[in-house]
Order: sequence, then structure tokens, then C-alpha cells
Amino acid sequence: MHRSRINGILIDCNVEDIDAAARFWAEALGRPINRDHPGTRGNYVMLEDRPGEIAVQIQRVDHESRIHVDIETDDIPAEIARLEKLGATVDKRMERWVVMRAPSGQRFCVVRVQRDGFPDDAATWG
Repeated sequence: MHRSRINGILIDCNVEDIDAAARFWAEALGRPINRDHPGTRGNYVMLEDRPGEIAVQIQRVDHESRIHVDIETDDIPAEIARLEKLGATVDKRMERWVVMRAPSGQRFCVVRVQRDGFPDDAATWG
């Protein structure tokens, strides 16, 4: 058995200035930039978390700008297998996460547990 839930929305920005993109999204979403978050580094900027809400991260990318979701899990291989049974495919295996593609074409990531409250809020599979 394993568990999973949506971790966050990632706003992929194909831009030179990730800070300007983060400022826009912070204002648009009403969530200040969280410079102290460990996820804010290099090409990544976290917006302030709100208790009980999913995370929002702005990231600089080389591909087209888009938005994707991350699914967090306590067992990445088991979650990948579950999603593959639903028709998803693996696009790319990274060091700490896996990029997948839904049958309808959207890319998303499967990541390790990131947010507090995981055991209480996650769906149980298997």
C-alpha cells in the first residue's frame, strides 16, 4: 500500500528573469514570494504556503511556458505503476522525481512527500 495526493501547482516560465515572473504570479495569486523556503533557489521560487492549501512554485524552464501539477507520494515506484495502469507514460526519470504524461497529453511530476499533513490528507492505494 502507498499514499499520494496533489502537492502543488508549478508555473513553468520560459523567461530570462525568474524573479520578475515570480513577482507577477505572487501579485496575481495574492501569495507573497517566500524567499526563506528551501524550495526557493536558483531557477525556483516558492510562493507563501497557506495552511491546508497546495504549494505554488514558479520555475524557469527551457521548454514552452505552461502550468503543471506535482503528485507527492510516499512510494514513487508504486505511484508510477498505479498511474501507468491508468494510461500515463513516463517521459523522463530525474534524480528525485519522475516526469509523466497523462493519456490526454498533459505533463505532470511524481515527487516525494513535500507538504505537512500528508498522512491525514493523502489517498491510500493498493
